[in-house]
Amino acid sequence: MPVKIRLARHGRKRNAYYHIVVADSRAPRDGRFIERIGSYNPITNPATIELDFDKALSWLTKGAQPTETAKAILSYQGVLMKKHLLDGVKKGAFDEAEAERRYAAWKQEKEAKIQAKVDKLAKDADSELESRLKAEAKIKEARAAELAKKNSALKEEVKSVKAEAEPEAEKVKEEAPKTEAVTEPVKEEVPVAEEKAEPEIAEEKVEAPVVEKAKEEASKAEDKTEPAAEEVKEETPVGEENSEEAPAEEDKKEEKAE
Repeated sequence: MPVKIRLARHGRKRNAYYHIVVADSRAPRDGRFIERIGSYNPITNPATIELDFDKALSWLTKGAQPTETAKAILSYQGVLMKKHLLDGVKKGAFDEAEAERRYAAWKQEKEAKIQAKVDKLAKDADSELESRLKAEAKIKEARAAELAKKNSALKEEVKSVKAEAEPEAEKVKEEAPKTEAVTEPVKEEVPVAEEKAEPEIAEEKVEAPVVEKAKEEASKAEDKTEPAAEEVKEETPVGEENSEEAPAEEDKKEEKAE
């Protein structure tokens, strides 16, 4: 039964990861498998590989055939290099100690390359970030310069408007005293009218008591004359009443006139 080392796809669309499995060549890609020996995630940079080195080497020595992608992964992890050195020991080209020394040197060189790649990627990311920050700083400076220009233009407009408004304000100030001079005589006339009106009211107030006193005196005079007339009537004879009435009426008129 031919056995293959291959990848079984998992995950969702555009975000897939793979299991490294040992399976029958007649089984479907994502179907039954004999053993899982690792995983592979190509999305990360560098790719993330987890592999059971001893199991992969044992299956290779047993005759399992890797697919192209699985072979690249095994070569990257050094499984194929280890198998090649073990085949040299079997043929007698060198001993196991030499094989281990050569494998350790290759492993060290490979790890240095991987680390250099990781450092380069980190450096590129830092430089890219720095360049982005510089670009953003330039954009901010350009925006600040534009705002400064706009603010300066606005200030100049405000100054021009103020310069145009100052002569008008001076004209208004010059015209304001004239209007005040016209209105001042009007304000002075009002107290004069009040002063003239107050004596008239006083005269009216003074005349009222005088008229009342005159009326009281006239009424008192009438009261005094009426008993006198009655006494005269009683003393005069009947024949002389007519002759004395005329002087009595004349006396009343004279008293009223007084």
